[in-house]
Amino acid sequence: MRASKVLVTVSLIMLAIGFLVVTLLWDDHYLLLSFGLITVSMLFFLFRFEKRKIEPRELVLLAVLASIAAVGRIPFASIPSVQPTTFVIMLSGFVFGAESGLVIGSVAALASNMILGQGPWTPWQMLAWGLVGLTAGLLRKTKLMKSVWGKVLFGIIWGFLFGWITNIWGLLSLSQSGTPLNAETVWLYFAASALFDSMHSVSNVFFLLLFGNIWIKTLTRFKKKYGLLE
Repeated sequence: MRASKVLVTVSLIMLAIGFLVVTLLWDDHYLLLSFGLITVSMLFFLFRFEKRKIEPRELVLLAVLASIAAVGRIPFASIPSVQPTTFVIMLSGFVFGAESGLVIGSVAALASNMILGQGPWTPWQMLAWGLVGLTAGLLRKTKLMKSVWGKVLFGIIWGFLFGWITNIWGLLSLSQSGTPLNAETVWLYFAASALFDSMHSVSNVFFLLLFGNIWIKTLTRFKKKYGLLE
């Protein structure tokens, strides 16, 4: 049984990577590919709950949290990389688990870009925010994530990792347009994004220190009271 779970998990990861590769080949079909990534994240979520039926209210909860994370980008759209989206996705994964965090992160990226602008970068943002929720869920029982400063460190790291993941798309797109992809190009591209990545990290720290405890208490209360996503 364990071997079959590993096989399914690896298969879903490879399928997600395949969608990302295809975005470079058929960048005009990025929206269709984005929905493909949503399907992969939902399959991963359903695979976790294969032994019991998913209740509609649990899906509603995921949709509500993804909506909050998506809408959170809009008021801060004029400030590059500053938004509470990563904060919401991170704590959702921390409370409700890795698979839930993956779904919330990927859906939030797609939904928010419906307002802020879709493009071939959307699937890469979906991957990055999905991984924020996934890793927060995977690490939630560790000593690191049980402490406030551990969560802060997690937020700082993901402020940079998010930018680096989306930078991969930018670099691959440049290479397809004829720009030589060498060490100098990579260094300059990442250096140019350093300020934005730093602002992302700082905003994560701000929201975690100011609202982290109340969010965790509220989400945990909902989880225990209604038996959601156990």
